[in-house]
Amino acid sequence: MLVGILLVVSMGVFFLIHLLPGNPAYAILGPGATPPAVAKITRQLGLDRPILTQYISWLGRAIQGNLGTSYVTQQSVSSAIGHALPVDIELVALSQIIAFGVALPLAMSASRRPGSLFDRLASGFSLGSLSLPAFVVGVPLVLLLAVTIHWFRATGYVSILSQPLTNLHDMILPSLTLAIGSIAIYFRLLRNDLISTMKEDFVALARSKGLTSREVMYRHVLRPSMFSLMTATAINVGSLIGGAVVVEYLFDMPGMGLLLVNSIYARDYLMAQGVILVLAALFVLANFIVDILYHIVDPRVRNA
Repeated sequence: MLVGILLVVSMGVFFLIHLLPGNPAYAILGPGATPPAVAKITRQLGLDRPILTQYISWLGRAIQGNLGTSYVTQQSVSSAIGHALPVDIELVALSQIIAFGVALPLAMSASRRPGSLFDRLASGFSLGSLSLPAFVVGVPLVLLLAVTIHWFRATGYVSILSQPLTNLHDMILPSLTLAIGSIAIYFRLLRNDLISTMKEDFVALARSKGLTSREVMYRHVLRPSMFSLMTATAINVGSLIGGAVVVEYLFDMPGMGLLLVNSIYARDYLMAQGVILVLAALFVLANFIVDILYHIVDPRVRNA
């Protein structure tokens, strides 16, 4: 199924990208492009061949790991993605660490006393956070934490391999910006599932054995309440990729989102196709991993 999905995605990516207006030859030649020069470049790039032939040729190279060479920058697409992808992986990973680190304790505390003042405040915060896109969250965070009190730099990126501490410090602000929406989603899902699980008979049995509320929560309630959260995490990868585009632009980070936007503006078909294909593969892989985790978290799934 994964292979079939990726094949369909590759077709969609290729044919939709080619619906964009304009000719890459004009982007390569610049303002001085003439019709004969455009025709020559078009032939050299193979853009005058039938689109199905172009797709089969591109797919054959992509299967071998060769995503082509950028029309505009003459850089290998695989190389460009290799430089940009670690930025996105780190950004998404840190944002999810922050999201889980905040959402889990909030949901567990709120679910113990549904309807309490804490529960209402946390639910109100999550509802408000769901309404705020990344660019709305990012600007006031930059103004407060970077411009006003100077805790972080407003823009810039340093590789974790060259300066690990500086990198982690600089990544806190963009990761927090990207994490706000995830915190709200994870809190609401887990809170509702925890409250539902607490009404089950096996939880009442655990309490009758004299276990403390903390022991009941961690040993019996939390694990079977994680299904919706895991599903949301996998699906949320798509939203995180979209949010990463804005966050990377806002904080001047050389990630996949910024690479994709720039390649689309430049009519750089091969670069855009390669980036979208890799992002789609990561999304499919994330959902596949969650399917595997279902069997680990709840053995009943293996017997279904």
